[in-house]
Amino acid sequence: MKFKPLALAATLATLGAASFATPAVAQEQYIPLLSYRTGAYAPNGIPWANGKQDYLKYVNANGGVNGVRIAYEECETGYATDKGVECYERLKGRGASSFDPQSTGITFALTDKAPIDKIPLITLGYGLAASQDGGVFKWNFPLMGSYWTAADILIQHLGEKEGGLDKLKGKKIALVYHDSPFGKEPIPLLQKRAEMHGFQLNLLPVTAPGVEQKATWLQVRRDRPDYVLLWGWGVMNSTALKEAVATGFPREKMYGVWWAGAEPDVKDVGANAKGYNALALNPNGTGYPLIQDILKKVHDAGQGSGPRDEVGSVLYTRGMLISMLTVEAIRRAQEQYGQGKVVTPEQVRWGFENLDIDDKRLEELGLAGVVRPIKTSCDDHMGSSWARVHQWDGGKWVMGETWYEGDKSVIDPLVKEAADRYAAEKRIQRRSADDCKA
Repeated sequence: MKFKPLALAATLATLGAASFATPAVAQEQYIPLLSYRTGAYAPNGIPWANGKQDYLKYVNANGGVNGVRIAYEECETGYATDKGVECYERLKGRGASSFDPQSTGITFALTDKAPIDKIPLITLGYGLAASQDGGVFKWNFPLMGSYWTAADILIQHLGEKEGGLDKLKGKKIALVYHDSPFGKEPIPLLQKRAEMHGFQLNLLPVTAPGVEQKATWLQVRRDRPDYVLLWGWGVMNSTALKEAVATGFPREKMYGVWWAGAEPDVKDVGANAKGYNALALNPNGTGYPLIQDILKKVHDAGQGSGPRDEVGSVLYTRGMLISMLTVEAIRRAQEQYGQGKVVTPEQVRWGFENLDIDDKRLEELGLAGVVRPIKTSCDDHMGSSWARVHQWDGGKWVMGETWYEGDKSVIDPLVKEAADRYAAEKRIQRRSADDCKA
């Protein structure tokens, strides 16, 4: 684990590295930031981490949350579960408002710890799909989507392309997935959809980090699937695209999860990746008011966490959204427990459970058109399950116009079943009505 001592903040900032604020004191709200700037997943992890930091700097540049400044620091995990747990254990006692594990494997490891430590986990677009059920998972918040909503939306999209979900009958769909909790998470939903619509689902695991895929793509060439779903992360994604080129699989028939649809995934493949599609939780670009404000108040002030030309990229924007939602949960908690006060992790959890970010609030935040409204509750810790599909045109991502929502009639029964099974295994009771009101 690489832990950046806070005393080095000024030196690191001078050298151009990420800056780190001091630990939370009377009027500072402390947010630990797990990250991976090293290792095989660093090209994806770095812009994600920079987006998170820049938003917190932006909030502080605007006076904090009702006068309460944000204190933050990073802990390097290298995407390793054991290092992530080590970071969590080291930082949790400093008054941590919440944790964004930045890894499904780390999330799985922390899910049993969070209720004991009473610290919320925010897992935007990743983590444990069943944790959408706040009746069982009081401390988990898979905001804006899970891997079940992602898989469901992809099948909806393919059905639309074919002229209806019934037209998927007899089709072959291959899932090329990272052989980890992250990659395995969509399988139950895809199996359910295969049963419903009669398509054949072929499962093709790829050993992490995913730099060796020749055998996988030879299997793809033999099986000749109609579509390939890519559930990859980091170097696995660009490797998959290169192997698709080498084996002649059409990129326009490849669809990635939203963690396989960013600039680092395609830049080394360039024009050869033309036609490749991926889910998009958020767009890229610098044309949104919030991004313009961050450029002005953070980067123009010499406080940017990374290069200026990275701002507005897919993963940078996703990191920015994670910090935005964390700050909005803090703001919501202040509305309930006292504006201008440092709120406890338990109060921040209440804030996450009572988010109501409507179109008006998105406009105020400078995020109109970036994401859909997000409204959480005791029963629904996700708040939104909308996404679009964007396509690589050889030089840039082109966003599709259609917003898709995960089908609750398919997803909710799976969530309930999995949550009940988890509760039985862990011997925990569903939350009472009184607990939900508390």
